[in-house]
This record gives sequence, structure tokens and C-alpha cells, in this order.
Amino acid sequence: MTEADHAETYEQRVQAIQQANQPILDGFETWLRQSGLSEPTIKEHVDNMHLFSRYLLLYAYSLRRLDEATEGNVYDFLEDWFPRKALWASVTSMKVYLASFKKFFKWMGESGLVSPEIVEDVRSTLKDDRTFFLRKVSGNPVTEEQEDG
Repeated sequence: MTEADHAETYEQRVQAIQQANQPILDGFETWLRQSGLSEPTIKEHVDNMHLFSRYLLLYAYSLRRLDEATEGNVYDFLEDWFPRKALWASVTSMKVYLASFKKFFKWMGESGLVSPEIVEDVRSTLKDDRTFFLRKVSGNPVTEEQEDG
């Protein structure tokens, strides 16, 4: 396989994953709308999951669809990528991301897109590591003792 063939195959996979993610994002948006949230809140949650889909596809070196995301992907995104790469990363934006992930995985579990175990793993991480994630974007350094405690 030549480098050009590899690049074409990669581009085809990226495009296929983007196409597979769109109905997932659309379904999530519909579910949020049915739950009675305001349009700006719905847009924010969907945009957050769209950014996460881009992270899974282009930055995590995983080429994963949203319905293939793991607790580890969510953790890595919130712990490392988002605080380092998102210029708007703040305590406020992190709190919204935590809510977005909670809602998104709840919906994916209810829809049968991911297993109940994945939903529980993600929800546990969001709850157990909440303070740690918030500290990562607060500008306060995180010490090893705080990380372990």
C-alpha cells in the first residue's frame, strides 16, 4: 500500500465515522428537545458532544465512533485534551461538559447504543473525578496528593 493509498483509506474511514456519528448527534438532540431543555442549552450539549466526536476521530488516534467511546476516552478528554487545547476551558465550561457527558451517555444507554456497563463507568468517572477535572481548568495546580485523594 502506497502512502497515497493509506491517506485515501484514512480519509474514507474518517468520512464514514463522521457519517455514522451524525445520526447519533441528531438522536441526542431530539432526546434533549423532548426533555424540555431550552434551545441554547440543547445547542451547547450537542456542540460539546460534536467536539468530543472530533476528538475521538482526529486527536485521540482512535478513529472511534461516538457509540464506541469508552470511559477512558471521556477521562482523557476531560483530564488532558480539553484543559490544554480548548481556549474557552474554564470551571464553568467544564461543569457544562460534565453535564453534557452525563446526559449523552444516559441517552446512549437508554437507546441501546452502549452497554449499561459503559454508562455506569462513565457516570462513576464523572462523579468520582469531578473535583479533579474542575481543578484542571481552574488554574490551581493539582498535586499528587490531591490526585490520589
